[in-house]
Amino acid sequence: MCALAIPPLLLAMENSFCVRGTSFTHRFKDSVTSERQRAVDLVNLNQLEKAVEAAHTFFVANPEHMEMQQNIENYRATAGVEALQLVDREAKPHMESYNAGVKHYEADDFEMAIRHFEQALREYFIEDIECRTLCEGPQRFEEYEYLGYKAGLYEAIADHYMQVLVCQHECVRELATRPGRLSPIENFLPLHYDYLQFAYYRVGEYVKALECAKAYLLCHPDDEDVLDNVDYYESLLDDSTDPASIEAREDLTMFVKRHKLESELIKSAAEGLGFSYTEPNYWIRYGGRQDENRVPSGVNVEGAEVHGFSMGKKLSPKIDRDLREGGPLLYENITFVYNSEQLNGTQRVLLDNVLSEEQCRELHSVASGIMLVGDGYRGKTSPHTPNEKFEGATVLKALKSGYEGRVPLKSARLFYDISEKARRIVESYFMLNSTLYFSYTHMVCRTALSGQQDRRNDLSHPIHADNCLLDPEANECWKEPPAYTFRDYSALLYMNDDFEGGEFIFTEMDAKTVTASIKPKCGRMISFSSGGENPHGVKAVTKGKRCAVALWFTLDPLYRELERIQADEVIAILDQEQQGKHELNINPKDEL
Repeated sequence: MCALAIPPLLLAMENSFCVRGTSFTHRFKDSVTSERQRAVDLVNLNQLEKAVEAAHTFFVANPEHMEMQQNIENYRATAGVEALQLVDREAKPHMESYNAGVKHYEADDFEMAIRHFEQALREYFIEDIECRTLCEGPQRFEEYEYLGYKAGLYEAIADHYMQVLVCQHECVRELATRPGRLSPIENFLPLHYDYLQFAYYRVGEYVKALECAKAYLLCHPDDEDVLDNVDYYESLLDDSTDPASIEAREDLTMFVKRHKLESELIKSAAEGLGFSYTEPNYWIRYGGRQDENRVPSGVNVEGAEVHGFSMGKKLSPKIDRDLREGGPLLYENITFVYNSEQLNGTQRVLLDNVLSEEQCRELHSVASGIMLVGDGYRGKTSPHTPNEKFEGATVLKALKSGYEGRVPLKSARLFYDISEKARRIVESYFMLNSTLYFSYTHMVCRTALSGQQDRRNDLSHPIHADNCLLDPEANECWKEPPAYTFRDYSALLYMNDDFEGGEFIFTEMDAKTVTASIKPKCGRMISFSSGGENPHGVKAVTKGKRCAVALWFTLDPLYRELERIQADEVIAILDQEQQGKHELNINPKDEL
């Protein structure tokens, strides 16, 4: 949307577009972040009930922040605040009503779903008016030198008018963005009508179902499923009703008409004034109801319920590449265990015998000599749960320890070699047509702390996704910072099984419904794509120490792991030295 080259006179206008288009979201992000500090301040003032409320507001927008989750439980226990009393201070009414509608819809309570979706739409259009009103006001100079802005009267008027218009046009994105998030819910406004067209159909109100389906088509006129739904709804009307007389809902008709006119005005201004503007896709089709939204034409209602709908089926989140698997495993003795279908998910594989028993023992011995408490988590002893101690070490740290003689160099190199083995397996099995690079290589151990295991109800590692921020409430995974958005594939290579608990689990995006559970053991490897299609976590380790090699990969060479590149250089030097010794026919024992 922001221009790279425009006339100097219009530079300020273009900059204001870029800034103003996101300022609302940043305002919400800042206000949500401030709730975290507010919670701390209120605790210091011994106002625990208000502290719980502030902490809850921050946690709703940052569900991956496990420390705040633990704080909330502590505050609630001390203050005696029940979960139902918690209030999100930054909640948007239309978003709350929409979420309630989705929950009733998924519970097949279509009457209540209709009530909440209709309420959500009323609130949405009210908040749209408020959002557009907030765009009015004085000229904004947020990212350039105010004194350097020079324009004549007509240019200044055009600048201000277009700034306001672009801001108002962007309210669609603002109202689809949850507080604390940067990315909007995809296809948000059309989704209301998509849910409603089917909910009305299920309660027998075919005229309203038809109105909502036609409203949805205003945003996606080529949606074949909804076009089929329209034909089917029309066939259900009684003979006294002319299908042609049923038009799209007026609320969305007027909204879309205004939105298109604004788009034409902005594009015309861009052409006439010489700045660059590209209309964003406000109605991305990826967002959809969590079932198959097609009513089969020509079947009765009972038949539709059985054959046309898969009420429990979940749509997989979008992946920006072809999904393939089943490529060769490259190495002998590796045993295939389960594929994606058998693990009830997408882009998943479970393998055994990637390591031998001897290699597991050797790696475990290396771990004892090189690991540091809190490595990778800024020295935090228990970053995921207070009931376990976390230790870790990188591949470069292992090689350095081997070079310095603190652990056998051969054993330190094994860590490097088996991680490369895992990378090649993942690249081959998922049939990737480009190179897979390391983005992080980490040997990790989790140890159950004695005296803290009674009545545990937490996880060793809470449910999360590796390249996006999992938001179970919204059933979304936000691919934005601080998530490691560049990660594409993940793998865990287990080193032992002499502990209790610690099962690896996949869940649905609700972070509750377990779809697969895997018991670690020596040489077992689980690998999967890193996005929201694969939420996962680790059950509590209740006794002993659980160790594994954790690997994350990227298809983007810009995000290659720096320590891995340095480790590659160390290995090249060691190989060169070893080759030199062989050429000189030197027995390595002679050097001792």
